[in-house]
Amino acid sequence: MGVAHISELKKLSASMQDYLEAILELEESGEAVRVTDIANKLQIAKASVNQTLSKFKKQGLVRQEMYGPVELTNEGRHMAEKVRQIHRQIKRFLIEVLQVDPDIAEEDACRMEHAVSAHTMERLTEFLSRYGYSQNHNEPAAED
Repeated sequence: MGVAHISELKKLSASMQDYLEAILELEESGEAVRVTDIANKLQIAKASVNQTLSKFKKQGLVRQEMYGPVELTNEGRHMAEKVRQIHRQIKRFLIEVLQVDPDIAEEDACRMEHAVSAHTMERLTEFLSRYGYSQNHNEPAAED
């Protein structure tokens, strides 16, 4: 994961990163992603979802026809996967290295993923790889 990739994410607010990650997870369930699904997953109002989706459409991160399902574009998917990758790396570190309870690690990783710098994330990834904690960063650390 390069510095440039993380810096791309920093252009999005923490909540927008959460939206992308939620849409990715919903898409992977195999069902069409609706505004209601996103609102339920993030526990927010549908109006807020519509407002953010409008921004995402302008940025080229999602596609959606009027009242149709939401789909990530290639760029949107790439960014969502980066958010998830960072989340999983932090969670893995908290659980495997610091031995934090998995439920607490999940909550903390959600907060930390938005605040960590590109440099720190690269160092964390190197640490996990060097000491054998992270053979495959795409696999969930625990119950993701």
